[in-house]
Amino acid sequence: MDINQLIAHRISALRDAHGWSLDGLAQRSGVSRSTISLIERAATSPTAVVLDKLSLALGVTLGSLFEAEPALTSPPSPMQLAAQQIIWTDPESGYTRRQLSPPGLSPLHLVEIQFPAGQTVHYENLHQELDIAQQVWLISGQMRIQVGALSYLLHAGDCLAMSLKEAITYHNPGQGVAHYLVALIKP
Repeated sequence: MDINQLIAHRISALRDAHGWSLDGLAQRSGVSRSTISLIERAATSPTAVVLDKLSLALGVTLGSLFEAEPALTSPPSPMQLAAQQIIWTDPESGYTRRQLSPPGLSPLHLVEIQFPAGQTVHYENLHQELDIAQQVWLISGQMRIQVGALSYLLHAGDCLAMSLKEAITYHNPGQGVAHYLVALIKP
C-alpha cells in the first residue's frame, strides 16, 4: 500500500471511530476541512506539522498514523522485515522516517530518521492525555532540539530523553544529513 493511502486510511478510520465529521476533525485540529479531505483521499502528501495536528486531535501519536492495521485473522508478527518497514518523507522539510518496529506487539517503538541540513520541524506535541517518553540517539551529524524553553545541541553518540508533553523543535544546523534513532514508549 502507498504511504499516502496508508495515512489516508488511518486518519479516516480514526475519525470514524470518534464519530466525527470532516468539520469536527477540522475544528479540533486546526487543519482545514479541505486539507483533511485531500489527505483522506490520498490526493496530497501531508507535512509533518499537519500530521502532528491531526494526531493530537485524534489522541494518537504521529507514528501511529504510519502503522498498518494488523490483520484480524492472524496474530501480529514479532518481526518486521526491512522490506515491510514503512518509509515516509515530509514534503516540506525533506526529512525521512522509517518505522522499524513491528506494529502492535510492544509499547517500545523505534524510528530511524534522516534529517537534511538546514531544515527545521516544529511539533506542538501536547499529548497531555498520553504518557509518551522519547529518546533521540544521534548516530551522525548534528541536531539542535528544543524541548519547551530548553535547547540541546546533539553530536554523534549523544542521547536526549524527553516527554511529549511540550512543544519540540528539531533543527539540523550542520552541513550534512543528521541520522538518528528515536525510541518511544507509549501506553
